[in-house]
Amino acid sequence: MKKHSARVAPLSACNSPVLTLTKVEGEERPRDGPGPTEAPAGAEPGRAGRRACQCSGPRLRKLSWGLAVVVCVCASWAGSTQLAKLTFRTFDAPFTLTWFATTWNCLFFPLYYAGHVCKAEDRQSVKQRYRECCRFFGDNGLTLKVFFTKAAPFGVLWTLTNYLYLHAIKKINTTDVSVLFCCNKAFVFLLSWIVLRDRFMGVRIVAAILAIAGIVMMTYADGFHSHSVIGIALVVGSASTSALYKVLFKLLLGSAKFGEAALFLSILGVFNILFVTCIPVILYFTKVEYWSPFDDIPWGNLCGFSVLLLTFNIVLNFGIAVTYPTLMSLGIVLSVPVNAVVDHYTSKITFNGVRVIAIIIIGLGFLLLLLPEEWDVWLVKLLTRLKMRKKEEMAEGGADLGSGPRNKSRRARPSFAR
Repeated sequence: MKKHSARVAPLSACNSPVLTLTKVEGEERPRDGPGPTEAPAGAEPGRAGRRACQCSGPRLRKLSWGLAVVVCVCASWAGSTQLAKLTFRTFDAPFTLTWFATTWNCLFFPLYYAGHVCKAEDRQSVKQRYRECCRFFGDNGLTLKVFFTKAAPFGVLWTLTNYLYLHAIKKINTTDVSVLFCCNKAFVFLLSWIVLRDRFMGVRIVAAILAIAGIVMMTYADGFHSHSVIGIALVVGSASTSALYKVLFKLLLGSAKFGEAALFLSILGVFNILFVTCIPVILYFTKVEYWSPFDDIPWGNLCGFSVLLLTFNIVLNFGIAVTYPTLMSLGIVLSVPVNAVVDHYTSKITFNGVRVIAIIIIGLGFLLLLLPEEWDVWLVKLLTRLKMRKKEEMAEGGADLGSGPRNKSRRARPSFAR
């Protein structure tokens, strides 16, 4: 059997990391997190304990890698958001910044191939690897028709997602932008439920309602001023286009292996260079996004933002190889308090009661959406195990109490033997 044909079951659209714009396969089962394991019937307690100890090694390794990935996701996402805010003080051109950062997507496939050369036992040439990854688009590979029908639409959605997010940073503070973008997960669930016919889960409907309520409360926190309303609408639009990207990718392309995902993201960078470059030029000459003189462009900020965003996308798309998707998604939530602390010391943000409640509601909805589909089964199993353990402890305690006085009476009984 060919290596490429060894395709495994993809993650569902809602269970994948919230901001991962491609589905990357690594195992036959989704890595949603460690669930409660049951010992086989009739197994001895000692053997079950040794088996649990043996299984805990890989899980501990995944959890330790997950901690590193969470820190990396949180730092890169919060850092890119804050650096974009800082860049706009001297370079008021969100679309040009979007174009510049998206161009760096061309590095995905070269970086993947460098990793392939370093780790793979049967190394392939660049041409061989490229042809094998191109089978992701069909038997004919990457043709011109496939480029315009299966890659170009996602390039447009990618650009829209990033542009709307960056434009919103100009209007409102980074704390509100980061927490509102977390509603992306709720939009993914609603679209996947309608379009992909994903499993209905009541807890996720509750999470979606909480996300919508949080958006309304966030709008109310600033008194419905036009500036803040426009900023909130831009973030919600960015979250919506990101969710549409994920669901359409799942619907049209299915799932991708690591090399296929790297090639696809590099193709988005090529599309950006070929077809989107004209837009920043038009915006410059029409003075919609005008900067002068050319020497005053903060190249350090632009390159720093692009590197952080590239790091963020690399970790989210390929971090599934070392840890659970749920842990990766936690990095997005943790970026909200990081942005809040930075905003508190660098901007005039007011954390009134309505804003704090809105942040908590959206965060709670996000965490509810991270629950795996079998969370109720796992909860029942966990409670059953706890009850059984409690009964065993009570039985052992009763046996100890019953045997104590009996042994004592035997020792106190006098001996009449002479």
